[in-house]
Amino acid sequence: MYALAINGSPRKGGNTEIMLNKALEPLAAAGWETELVQVGGRNIRGCIACNKCFENKDGRCAVTKDKFNDVMEKMLRADALILGSPTYFTDVTAELKAVLDRSGLVAIANGTAFRGKIGAAVVVARRGGATHVYDTINHMFLMSQMLVPGSIYWNLGYGRDKGEVESDAEAMANMDHLGKVIDWLGKATAPHRDAYPLGVRPPAE
Repeated sequence: MYALAINGSPRKGGNTEIMLNKALEPLAAAGWETELVQVGGRNIRGCIACNKCFENKDGRCAVTKDKFNDVMEKMLRADALILGSPTYFTDVTAELKAVLDRSGLVAIANGTAFRGKIGAAVVVARRGGATHVYDTINHMFLMSQMLVPGSIYWNLGYGRDKGEVESDAEAMANMDHLGKVIDWLGKATAPHRDAYPLGVRPPAE
């Protein structure tokens, strides 16, 4: 099984990356293939609402001048998605928002391709605003018919300077438990993934 963590922070080796790697550790130990992909600070633009993905139905975005489709290919292959962001004015970074908008739409256009996958949000804040970031990520998961696991608390860590989140013992314990829950849930649902009920939206009036 394959778990993909996507880092929305532009800061290499920062607190968000530390949290994501901590969540991946139990999965790697349990035999999962794990990967962390950096999108923060990269050239990934927002959705332009061209709706070409509904015409092409090829699992790709029609905008090909950035690195998004490389990320989307990995997202479609993954059994579990762990998306992380620092708190930027009580929301995700611009790059992660672009990934959420474009991947969510491409997935819907391609038979709700994320349905039955596991989705977990991971957030770092200096002080406040983290729950809104958490909601932003989870909203895409939930409307994409994904499975969102719980843990011992919200998946939030606190820190400003690089490495500061490591002193947040509850956050580190939460990430360890989150990885273990994703492993458990992934193994429990894998035999039934193809039977996940497809919800079809009625046509707009």
